Amino acid sequence: MEFEYDRHGTLAYFGAYDVHRAALIGRVAPTTGIAPFGDLVAHVMTTEPYASARRVFWVVDNGSSHAGKTSIARMRAAWPTATLVHLPVHASWLNQIEIVFSVIQRKVIKPADFADLDALAQRLIDFEPRYNAAATPFDWRFTRTDLDDLIRRIDTHRTEQIPAAAT
Repeated sequence: MEFEYDRHGTLAYFGAYDVHRAALIGRVAPTTGIAPFGDLVAHVMTTEPYASARRVFWVVDNGSSHAGKTSIARMRAAWPTATLVHLPVHASWLNQIEIVFSVIQRKVIKPADFADLDALAQRLIDFEPRYNAAATPFDWRFTRTDLDDLIRRIDTHRTEQIPAAAT
């Protein structure tokens, strides 16, 4: 028996996350790209407290809509108070929006079957105020000392696991 389904297209969800206020600011777009990312940035940067902030840091992965030195220059030209910070490749776990995206995947997208893209878009849009009403900043601390301790423990464990050389 074979299962067939109708694929009704895809949507792109762009999200910004204020780590101090635990505030999600999201946008739904029909596709990814520089323009939809720019729309999100414009939305955030024209909203208080970001519009009057001395500096706003945008921590991003290396996705095509905001990759490379060109994206840094484009951001600086459009928003002089904004600084685009690229994470190292394969380090998306350092970006707290990825935690929020994981929540969205589990709570918004995965448990549902959507009749069409409009229903999915509405579900994503409706999630933001619910999330923001309940969210608190992530208690996410991992200092340089914590890293040194972890490396030392791993090294000690690894050394203990290596059998002594036979003589």
